[in-house]
Amino acid sequence: MEINDSSWKDFILVGFSEYPKAEFILSLFVSGFYIMTITGNMAIILVSLLDSRLHTPMYFFLRNLSFLDICFTTCIVPQMLVNIWSGHKTISYVGCMVQYSVALALGSTECVLLAVMAVDRYIAVLWPLRYATIMHQQICHLLAATSWLSGFANSLLQSSLAIVLPLCGHHHVDHFLCEVLVIIKLSCVDTGPTESKMFIARLIILAIPVCIIPTSYACIARTVVRMNSAEGRQKAFETCASHLMVVSLFYGTIMFMYLQPKNNYSRNQGKILALVYTIVAPTLNPLVYTLRNKDVKRAIRKVIWKDLV
Repeated sequence: MEINDSSWKDFILVGFSEYPKAEFILSLFVSGFYIMTITGNMAIILVSLLDSRLHTPMYFFLRNLSFLDICFTTCIVPQMLVNIWSGHKTISYVGCMVQYSVALALGSTECVLLAVMAVDRYIAVLWPLRYATIMHQQICHLLAATSWLSGFANSLLQSSLAIVLPLCGHHHVDHFLCEVLVIIKLSCVDTGPTESKMFIARLIILAIPVCIIPTSYACIARTVVRMNSAEGRQKAFETCASHLMVVSLFYGTIMFMYLQPKNNYSRNQGKILALVYTIVAPTLNPLVYTLRNKDVKRAIRKVIWKDLV
C-alpha cells in the first residue's frame, strides 16, 4: 500500500494569479457580493423570526436556505480574500480537506432543500385549505433535517473516497478554493474507480431533486392555469417564479460542472462556474426569492418602524 506522506504539506491555491490586476479587481467584486450575501440573508432570517405572520413553512425553509448560504460563502470567501490580499496562496492540508468537505456538504444540502421547497409550494398551491395541516411543524423539521443529513452524508462519502488518494507531492491546486474535482486531479494513481463511485453519488444527490422539482411545478402550472382568480394566479406565479429562478441558476451551474466527464472539465470554466454558484447565487437568492415578496417588505417596514419608535 502506498503511503501518502506528502499529503500533510500546505496546498497552494493558484486561483487567478496569472492575472494579478484582474485578481485584485475580482477580490473587490467578491467582497461586495459577500457583504450583500451576509446582509440580505441575515435580514431574511431576522425579519421572518420577528414577524409572527412569517412563521409559516415557506419562511421556515427560507430561513434554512439563508443560513445555509451564509455558511456556504463564509466557508470559501474569507480564505479566498486572505490569499489574494496577503499574496500568500497557501492553505493547510487539514484546512483544505475541511473546506471542500464542508462546501460539498452545504452544496448537497441546498440541492435537497430546493426540492423540499418545491414540494412545499406544490402543496400550498394545490391544497391551500389543507396546507397548514399537511405542512405542520414536525414535518417541516423532519424535511429540513433530511436535507441537512443527506447533504452531509453525501459529503462524507465523497470526501472519504478522495482523502485516501495519494498526492505524491502535488500541492498546486489550480483553483481559488479546495474543490473535490480539482483535488482528485492531483492524485498520481488511477482515479477511474473512485471517480465512478463519486459520479454515482453526485448523480443521486442531483437526480432525485431534479425529478421532484419539474414534476412539482408541472402540477403547479396546471393548477394555476385553471384558477378563476387573476389575483390568485399572480400570487402563485410570483412565489413560484422566484423559486424557479433560484433553482435554474443553482442547478444549471452545478449540473454542468459535476455531471460532465473529467476530460471535458476546463480549469477556467470550472473557476467561473464556481464563482457563480458559490458567490453570485447566494447573493441573488434573497433578492429574487424573498425581498421581492410583499409580505417580507411589509415585515421589514414593521421592524424598522418599531426600532424608530
